[in-house]
Amino acid sequence: MHGRASPGGEALPASRLTIPAVPLLPILLVIHIALAIALFLPSLLLPFALRSRRAGTGADNPVARGLLALQAHGTVVIGAGLAVTGTALIALLGPALLGQPWLLVALTIYAANLVIAFFVQRPGLRRLIGVRAALDDRAWAVLARRQRYLSYLMAGLVGTIGLLMSQKPQLW
Repeated sequence: MHGRASPGGEALPASRLTIPAVPLLPILLVIHIALAIALFLPSLLLPFALRSRRAGTGADNPVARGLLALQAHGTVVIGAGLAVTGTALIALLGPALLGQPWLLVALTIYAANLVIAFFVQRPGLRRLIGVRAALDDRAWAVLARRQRYLSYLMAGLVGTIGLLMSQKPQLW
């Protein structure tokens, strides 16, 4: 028999037994967005996970340990996945998408956020984590506050990207 029987009892051809194709675009888009957020997650959340008034490594905080591990070992893999899914999205949607003003602005903001995350926030977090200080160390508190303000800025930039991606405004 070439296939299973239909409700009437006759055999269905094997070509009718295929599983319907799942639309690739929504799945790819969700993966791309998740990777884009995951790339910034440590830089956004670590200053808040280390919010306690004492300096140190955050070894007693499992959230801080996980974010530190993700930042130290996951950024290359996440970045590569982001590049692959972004390229696939362009292939699916067509290269004309790259001419959309809202996308160009969003990509520029994303690039600025990457620069802030990797060249400003990460070194600051390393200094913050490496500082051994007493509970009243004002220098540590000032550095921690600065890192939180950078996180607020980065979160605002991520929100702006989300707004541009969801609204697709006509900018020029």
